[in-house]
Amino acid sequence: MTTSRSTPSRGGTAGAARGRSAAREPRPAYQCDACGHQPPKWVGRCPECGEWGAVVESTVTGPTVSGRVVSSRMPTEPARPIATISAAPARARPTGVSELDRVLGGGLVPGAVVLLAGEPGVGKSTLLLDVAQQWAVGAGSPSLVVSGEESVSQVRLRAERMGTLHDQLYLAAENDLASVLGHLDAVKPGLLVLDSVQTISTTGTEGVPGGVTQVRAVTAALVSVAKERGIATVLVGHVTKDGQVAGPRVLEHLVDVVLHFEGDKHSSLRLVRGVKNRFGAADEVGCFEMHEGGISSLADPSGLFLTRYAEPVPGTCVTVAMEGRRALVTEVQALIGATVAGSPRRTVSGLDSARLAMVLAVLQRRTERLTLHDREVFAATVGGIRVVEPAADLAVALAVASGGLNLAIAPHLVAIGEVGLTGEVRRVGAVPRRLAEAARLGFKVALVPPGCGPDSTGAGPKDMRVTEVTDVRSALHHAARASAE
Repeated sequence: MTTSRSTPSRGGTAGAARGRSAAREPRPAYQCDACGHQPPKWVGRCPECGEWGAVVESTVTGPTVSGRVVSSRMPTEPARPIATISAAPARARPTGVSELDRVLGGGLVPGAVVLLAGEPGVGKSTLLLDVAQQWAVGAGSPSLVVSGEESVSQVRLRAERMGTLHDQLYLAAENDLASVLGHLDAVKPGLLVLDSVQTISTTGTEGVPGGVTQVRAVTAALVSVAKERGIATVLVGHVTKDGQVAGPRVLEHLVDVVLHFEGDKHSSLRLVRGVKNRFGAADEVGCFEMHEGGISSLADPSGLFLTRYAEPVPGTCVTVAMEGRRALVTEVQALIGATVAGSPRRTVSGLDSARLAMVLAVLQRRTERLTLHDREVFAATVGGIRVVEPAADLAVALAVASGGLNLAIAPHLVAIGEVGLTGEVRRVGAVPRRLAEAARLGFKVALVPPGCGPDSTGAGPKDMRVTEVTDVRSALHHAARASAE
């Protein structure tokens, strides 16, 4: 009796071989160059962000074998006890621009990478050109400005207008990463300013300049070079229409410091706000003033947000707003219009419209002499500053009541506190710091929430009378008494 053995068919063997080779061969993949989405096949329009023609083909290797053992290797530098490591290489070096040093935590650290983002025309290039010139003058090493958006002649014209010409300040106009690295080899700068990271591309990476893949690759390469050579690097970044940093979110994780440059084009005030900082506080704010000759630091910007009157004027009140850890004395103005039929207008500038509507409702309900439901109300801040924190509610309420009753508030009075729906005045943060700034500018009377006065905190400014108010009605009473004195 013979035993038959089954043998695999030729077709089955060939099919298995084709399957193994297909598993080893690279397979095509597709990725959107605008948002990074990976559709399963090529499409003309990205289903995630809606961009046309942004989906490109890329090659990825097949799946790796699970459970593979990774062998160890000798590290490039052995681990050492933390007490034996010197912190001198990580000491910050001042840039010469005081307000920027304030936000950075003392200056630029060699090897640190800073991302400065802001809207077009806000003054990013102007500020960094001044920083590069100050570095060339005082740091003892050259500074290099690489522009991917302007020619060297255009940058030279701006530098000439600002008076930032120096022999150790070098300019270059490049859009290729390899060329930028070549300039670093030739100049050997201590500071690199790249304006902007979205305009630089590398030939070794797929995608268009400014796309997710290109921005990630360029930033990673620059961070590696900065750490290796100890070059302080500042990257200029674009922002989206929502005010966020353009590009992949990993861009903010790669860098050491993220700064936002803010400002209204119709105002000379500019703010540099820290969002992330590995070398200092992440909530600092630097103030600058734009003018025809460039940009300059504002060590004491509170004067921009106040109006000096020959006589007290109804409809004004002063508060102290916090920008990061910085106290800024700010004036709030209110104008009460005539009675109108229908829905009256509620117009704000520099304030939160929702909080103004709430304050008006509280004043209408909790006070007897004010009638606001059928009158137009206009409220604004002075100097272009935007105040949206609840601590300004009490000042807004007093300014509206002052304008509605035509009673001027004493010019030496400040009001700090959040107003609740029942008319109570609630506690806010950093009251001692706010009071100290107001006292420094000469204010004599302060209205604060309960528990925030000198008797409660144990300390208070000299030559200032601090009064705790429990609700809006008592705040109006104390404000009227201070005005009559």
